[in-house]
Amino acid sequence: MKDLILDVDTGVDDALAIIFAVRHPGLRLRAVTCVAGNAGLDQVVSNTLKVLDAAGAPADVPVSAGADRPLVERARDAGHIHGADGLADLGLPASARTASSRPALELLRDTVLSAPEPVVIAGLAPLTNLALLLRAYPEVAGNIERLVVMGGSASIGNATPVAEFNVWHDPEAAAIVMDSGVPVTMYGLDVYYHVSVDADTCAALSEHEEPGTRLAGRLLLHQIAICGVDPRVAGDGLLGDAGALCALADPAGLTTERLPVSVELAPGRSRGQTLVDRRTIPGEDVAHGLAEPAPGIDVALGVDAPRYRKLFLETVVARP
Repeated sequence: MKDLILDVDTGVDDALAIIFAVRHPGLRLRAVTCVAGNAGLDQVVSNTLKVLDAAGAPADVPVSAGADRPLVERARDAGHIHGADGLADLGLPASARTASSRPALELLRDTVLSAPEPVVIAGLAPLTNLALLLRAYPEVAGNIERLVVMGGSASIGNATPVAEFNVWHDPEAAAIVMDSGVPVTMYGLDVYYHVSVDADTCAALSEHEEPGTRLAGRLLLHQIAICGVDPRVAGDGLLGDAGALCALADPAGLTTERLPVSVELAPGRSRGQTLVDRRTIPGEDVAHGLAEPAPGIDVALGVDAPRYRKLFLETVVARP
């Protein structure tokens, strides 16, 4: 069983990932930290507590608030995708849970350092919290097995033509994490859009009597409404961040290649692009000393979508 920490900006697909993390028998959810991204920080914390309720998470899973803005720029939410409240405006009831009084950095540090075995951290949000953690408490790196990052792209973007939202939201933080020396798997847009659930199944889940299953169905229907016109989704409900957790639970369904990755930090429309170097022969930039070698991380380039769809449904759907 893997000890898991989630770092989230709980919008629709973060919520699907939380439900999966709570219910997968091979994952032990140790803590959840929140960061501004899909919604403002206070809303993200509220959303996270509500989703843990619906998922049936143990009451002692701590939730903590972290950074309310990127390292350099202002926060910019994604309400046009996730709804004004970040959770598809479903009007979920308030949670009786309360967030921890410990700041996210302290919760992250203490949870990592106290774990008997190295932990996995899934960064499903802008990487501000994780960058601050690695800079403020570099000793934690020795007890992190891997960072699974939902972010980046080796091809096209979504926030801009070349930049994916989580990296674009805080490029400096992403650069720090990619360059940290901690093993990183980049589950980016190259695979993100390929794992989905058909519309009929989503509709059936949305009518399920069990709260977590029903919430998953309603969130997937929202994904269809927002992203269903994308030819990569073809009218299905996109798993998004939850696909990254499927890859953590079942890595054999993911095809990765270890490649140098750097993050574009200059102003302009390319800011936040993950520059994935897939060349087999060094170019002039290297030959003339114009570029520093980028660190190698594991970049996801292919995914067994039916395998992960099946895994998600088997994990999330409550059985009578």
